[in-house]
Order: sequence, then C-alpha cells, then structure tokens
Amino acid sequence: MQDEIETEEIIKDIFQQGKTCFIPRYQFQSNHMDMVKLASPEEIFSLPKTSWNIHQPGEDEVREEALSTGGLDLIFMPGLGFDKQGNRLGRGRGYYDAYLKRCAQQQHTRPYTVALAFKEQICLQVPVDENDMKVDEVLYEDSSAS
Repeated sequence: MQDEIETEEIIKDIFQQGKTCFIPRYQFQSNHMDMVKLASPEEIFSLPKTSWNIHQPGEDEVREEALSTGGLDLIFMPGLGFDKQGNRLGRGRGYYDAYLKRCAQQQHTRPYTVALAFKEQICLQVPVDENDMKVDEVLYEDSSAS
C-alpha cells in the first residue's frame, strides 16, 4: 500500500485553474525545506527523485521560492498518520513544522493546511511534541459514512 495520497490530479487542476503551484524542495542535511515554483504539471516527472522517491528540483537549481514572492494560501501536508484533532505524524525531520513557522513569521499568517489521508492512516491519537504544528483539516474517504 502507498503511504501517501497521489497528488498528480490536484497539481493538474491547480494549473487548469490558472493558479501557481509550489512543491517542496528538501535539504536533506538539515530540516530546511523551501516551496519552489513548478512551471507545469508535466515538469514534475522530469525532476530528479530523492532517496524518499519524491520528485524535486536539485538544490543548486535556481527557483522562485514562495515566501520570497508573497507566500502561500494552502499547503497539502504529507504524513504517516493523523488524528481527528489535526495532529500529524510526519517522518520525524520537522520540515513542514519549521516551514509553517517561517510562513507565520514572513507572511504574517499561516497558510491553510490540509492533510490528504487514507482511512487506514487515521488514528485515535498520534504522538506530538511542542514543535509539531496541527493541520487545519484532514481529508480521507470514510466508506461507512452515508
């Protein structure tokens, strides 16, 4: 089973709506992450893959960074597990938590955050600490709801 929801169709829709799309670029030697501009939905597949199997531009490639041009309205948050209180279990490096804190400092408001999850990733409670930022909304398919 995949551990993250595929976002290819969402990325295509962002471009079809005339919006600007930014994707994460992780610096693996630290917990630093930038959100860098994607030129087209097709471009993502031509980007090199990281050891986590994520397409991203190379660290030396110059790209527009979201916080340098006004910030972001919405961030889709990855995670291994989520609870209904908005807590998120990431991969332990704190990339997204640190980025959200930078957003709050540099754009004076935090982007709305949405986690896309499989129902199997919804837990009663996930472990958190003082550095973990909650997500605003966790979306998942619940086949028992009618």
